Amino acid sequence: MPSGSGRSSGTATSSIDPPSAGAPIISAEHLSRRFGDLVAVRDVSLEVHRGEIFGILGPNGAGKSTTIRMLCGILDPSSGTATVVGHDVAREPDKVKERIGYMTQRFSLYEDLSVVDNLTFYAGIYGLAGTRRRARIADVLERTGLAGRRKQLAGTLSGGWKQRLALACATIHEPPLIFLDEPTAGVDPVSRREFWEQIHAIASQGTTAVMTTHYMDEAERCHRLAFIFRGELLDLGTPDEILRRRQLRVAELEVGDARAAATELRARPEVEEVAHYGHRLRLAVRALADPQALAREVLTGRGIAITSMRETHPTVEDAFVSMVRADADAGASPDAAVGAS
Repeated sequence: MPSGSGRSSGTATSSIDPPSAGAPIISAEHLSRRFGDLVAVRDVSLEVHRGEIFGILGPNGAGKSTTIRMLCGILDPSSGTATVVGHDVAREPDKVKERIGYMTQRFSLYEDLSVVDNLTFYAGIYGLAGTRRRARIADVLERTGLAGRRKQLAGTLSGGWKQRLALACATIHEPPLIFLDEPTAGVDPVSRREFWEQIHAIASQGTTAVMTTHYMDEAERCHRLAFIFRGELLDLGTPDEILRRRQLRVAELEVGDARAAATELRARPEVEEVAHYGHRLRLAVRALADPQALAREVLTGRGIAITSMRETHPTVEDAFVSMVRADADAGASPDAAVGAS
């Protein structure tokens, strides 16, 4: 699973203070969606608070986009209920759509129209007219840095500028809630950082942002997270809460024979993962075991020299990999197989 632009294995999760909890802007209970025999989303329940940045994470095909489309009123749930901005997504999908912004995975604006023409078109769709429309267009052009490109055709913009324009169109009507479906996929690292600055600026003004991503480093920029795998919700909480529940400790080490060292370490039941990062190994262990003591015990006994070693912080990616593997192990057990049938 990609981790975005040069994930730093020693970086701790950000401790972003979430907004104070009030009436949730999204409330979903036992939400499921089937496509024939395929269950794309299974029994997902979650709440999103007003003003927070909420991340829905998972690999491609996990059910993230299907979940988003149900919450936007685009897809009807096969079962379960959801209320978004005060409206039921199944009974009042049009009212939901009027009060949200939605930015799709792929650039979906009109490439043969200019930047300002796209903004004007979407402002009209959302009912803005006259003085208010002109004021909003001028404001978003200035805020997003697009003022100097107002006459440029959208199709000639680079990926990062297209992303800015798509976000501007999705927020032109100042919705209380925006959905962003993998908005940074295929965008360069600098543009991704600038995009996140815009998201935090929007959230600081009270707008709630719900985004899907498979970039694990982006999870650390969210107030709270929902981890989805094979259509099911594996965990939900702040990045720090999720990490505490996984009870992982991580060490980075340089050794004389990295391949042999990895093989020896993976044989131990306490080991969650051994990953190669250049000349280094990243060792994650379960149940808060001491990774450095374990490495010394295993490798020294096998005659493998440890050049350097230090403990570092576990990341959201470590937690997600741990959850996915635990889920896969449970699914492979005889009891789980009987229950599934």
